[in-house]
Amino acid sequence: MKLLAVFLIFVFFARLAVSQEFNNLPVTTQKPPLHGRHWMAITGKPLAATAGAMIFAQGGNAVDASCSMLAATCTMWDVLSWGGETQALLYNPTTKQVIAINALGVAPTGATVEFYKSKGMKYPPEYGPLAAVTPGTPGGLMVMLAEYGTMSLEEVLSPALQMAAGYPIEAQAANSIEREKKRIQEWPYSRAVFLPHLGDDREAPSAGELFVQTDLLNTLRKLVETERESLKKGMNRRDAIYAANDRFYKGDIAKEIARSCQEQGGLITEQDLATWQVKIEEPLMTNYRGIDVYKLQQWTQGPVMLQALNILENFDLKGMGYNSTNYVHTVYQALNLAFADRDFYYGDPAFEPVEPMKGLLSKEYAKQRSKLINPSKNDVTIGPGDPYPFESKENPFKDQMNKWTQSTVPLHRSGDPFSDAKYMAEVQAGTTSIVAADKEGWVVSMTPSGGWIPACIAGRTGIGLSQRMQAFVLDEAQNPFNVLEPGKRPRVTLTPSLALKDGVPILSFAKQAGDEQDQLLLQFFLNMVEFNMTVQEACEAPSFKTLQMHSSFGAHEKTPGGLTLNELTSPWVRKELGRMGYRLNYQERTSGPINAIWFDREHGTMWGGSSNHGEDYGIGW
Repeated sequence: MKLLAVFLIFVFFARLAVSQEFNNLPVTTQKPPLHGRHWMAITGKPLAATAGAMIFAQGGNAVDASCSMLAATCTMWDVLSWGGETQALLYNPTTKQVIAINALGVAPTGATVEFYKSKGMKYPPEYGPLAAVTPGTPGGLMVMLAEYGTMSLEEVLSPALQMAAGYPIEAQAANSIEREKKRIQEWPYSRAVFLPHLGDDREAPSAGELFVQTDLLNTLRKLVETERESLKKGMNRRDAIYAANDRFYKGDIAKEIARSCQEQGGLITEQDLATWQVKIEEPLMTNYRGIDVYKLQQWTQGPVMLQALNILENFDLKGMGYNSTNYVHTVYQALNLAFADRDFYYGDPAFEPVEPMKGLLSKEYAKQRSKLINPSKNDVTIGPGDPYPFESKENPFKDQMNKWTQSTVPLHRSGDPFSDAKYMAEVQAGTTSIVAADKEGWVVSMTPSGGWIPACIAGRTGIGLSQRMQAFVLDEAQNPFNVLEPGKRPRVTLTPSLALKDGVPILSFAKQAGDEQDQLLLQFFLNMVEFNMTVQEACEAPSFKTLQMHSSFGAHEKTPGGLTLNELTSPWVRKELGRMGYRLNYQERTSGPINAIWFDREHGTMWGGSSNHGEDYGIGW
């Protein structure tokens, strides 16, 4: 009897271990979840999260705190800088509405297809002044603060001002500067800022060294001075912030940005800066099993997640089992279908032709697309669908669409794409994320980016210029909606997320890393909705990644069947996926970094989650 009891206990734990291995479920999380009742601030660097906490402690709301975190991350060069772009979703508890912020720069005057082709380029370059769209982040920050915040620009910028005067740089940024110093030396203003030890073996700052940015400090001080002077003249808080915004885009700061950009071979003019404006837009949304999921419009890749959710609603994902062969295959195929549509149809809605978003986001179109999924093998020929009939229209690009897969999308050059560090970095690197919430009900999800190291700095402003021009195409056959034009916004990968149930926020979530973003955000969301994980478990849970989409960077290559799995993936799942035609590689951590806030409505509290991947983390109270 005793032997039988021991045997049964052994069988129980053996089955439990197998179940955990099969499902790749984390037994415990490496980071504890964050808890808060009054507010939550999470972002890519602990120092920047502290900036948000400081603003909350002074009585600011979630928008104030998010703007302060944005300023801090830009000053720290957390895979972005002040000359990049900012994308955000805000929930306004007063109006009960989700607001979309479009602070993406535009292609400058002279940035034409003919100009870049005359230089022998297939795409705009990855680096330097010719890669720059107009700076968007300063305007995005100031518009959000003016319209939805409660504090002054001076209060919100205070942590960033202190950091620009000198902060102990962390190893990640310092080592990135050292790795990229050869390119940085090409641009005189960048060299002066980034390489304080020019001529030494190590020319970049060392980890922990005080990193001083005098020019940036002076630029930020100019904004604060303009706000102060405007307030003294009797302007209200909002108008004083807009006066500072005007100085950046129409005053002496703009003159120096344009002058120095052109001096270094770029195209940005004073007129480009003066006419650019932040857009406050309507977000896009779909409902997945009773939950409303919000994304930015098609100038981002955000609708990819919405399309994938519409497709996946036709399958029993929970019944397949978390990260089982069928689950990985089905989600991968849904993403392939959505990414193919992204690569052909997404672009700036302010320009003709008009993207067929009503059709792309219709449930009927998703049902039609879901029938294309072969349950037994990967389809390397997946191309864009035809959403126009679901808008009762004729597709004006049907011939191009039918030829797209075979003739227009470059495949990864011969060899092993997984050992191509540059290609993998293009897919996986860049951007930071910011999520915040307060007890009044304001919720923020933000993915700022651009101007990352190595950045070309604009003269004596300390502002690192964006590299977002590379997201355009120069050949209409690749994407008739995303062809380069002056004044146009490129289709970017940046994609904050909000989810509401019964009209009330339940999740704010965002992620860095290029074309990975909506892939892993989708899986994070499904982890919580389908598999009942906590927010921290969902942030850390092993994910998988497709390389079958058209990269948004560099040479815009793709790897049909390319699939990155977590090293914990079971041997039999690996074997089955290999038989289904996938090209496999493995990574130790595939969870993010994802940052998220879940709202515990039962207890009136907030749970914060942050992946065990990178330096992202937060503070709650």
